[in-house]
Amino acid sequence: MQNGRTTITQFIIEEQRHIQGATGDFTSLLNDVVTACKVISNMVNHGALVGVLGAAGTENVQGEDQKKLDVISNDVFLQSNEWAGHLAAMASEEMEDIYHIPSQYPKGKYLLTFDPLDGSSNIDVNVSVGTIFSILRCKGDCQNPTADDFLQPGTEQVCAGYALYGPSSMMVLTTGNGVNGFTLDQNIGEFVLTHPDMTIPTETREFAINASNGRFWEAPVKRYVDECLQGDTGSRDNDFNMRWIASMVAEVHRILTRGGIFMYPIDEKMKSKGLQGKLRLMYEANPMSFIVEQAGGMSSTGRERIMEIAPSELHQRVPVILGSKTEVERVVAYHKEHDTDAAA
Repeated sequence: MQNGRTTITQFIIEEQRHIQGATGDFTSLLNDVVTACKVISNMVNHGALVGVLGAAGTENVQGEDQKKLDVISNDVFLQSNEWAGHLAAMASEEMEDIYHIPSQYPKGKYLLTFDPLDGSSNIDVNVSVGTIFSILRCKGDCQNPTADDFLQPGTEQVCAGYALYGPSSMMVLTTGNGVNGFTLDQNIGEFVLTHPDMTIPTETREFAINASNGRFWEAPVKRYVDECLQGDTGSRDNDFNMRWIASMVAEVHRILTRGGIFMYPIDEKMKSKGLQGKLRLMYEANPMSFIVEQAGGMSSTGRERIMEIAPSELHQRVPVILGSKTEVERVVAYHKEHDTDAAA
């Protein structure tokens, strides 16, 4: 407790006490993740003062240009979590293959996946960025894990969370028991519980989508967005606001606090490149879907529940439509209607 407030460490320990047979491994692992996010938060807050802005001059496995902070944040996550003996292996959006725990360290029973710096294109213009992570159980040979051990549907996640580095740094996480938000108190260096039991409003008047791709959208997405843009003169009888931050963490956090829908759907441009979506299933879509569903929202590709997708590869991409339940249900219904008509 700090001044009557619950720290994230205390919160995690209290949660552990409700689990019969808990060994403390999971609690210690989460503390290591928290430490990594504190380090990244500090670097983001100092920016140019510590020379971490700008391009790294390298590309990640997806062929995207990396920022210096992409590379640094990835190293921070690896170094913070490799040594304690809680993990069998790690996988990062920035690395082609899984990261094996160095031989000098013991191995544990969990797997960690992460996007070390989501929305890094925003970092040089001082707009919110974040970190996304997910924890799975290692169900195979934990001493010699392979990429196949990570290919579990989102329903198998033990924990998912994100850190938001904005005007204040926050961590939001779920262990399947609701969603709770913690704000970093710089004075004591601790995340403290400030947003207990976060829930997404069922209805909303905000939507987030990259409108520059509008000419490539499928008909169901065009239909939904057109209805929103028509405002109170259209079939929805309400004026809607459009948002786009280009940082999934920031978009989801806004939805958690005041409702909304976020869409990065499949489009014709992606299809022409042989892509099945933009966002990564393991590092972005699954953890965010877990959080959104635990907060009472819904997450879908438009055609199937994201959390039920059986991954086929480590860096698999999927369409993502998530947020307030009634809005996601509407978009899913439009997809179903469109596909039925097309089949007929």
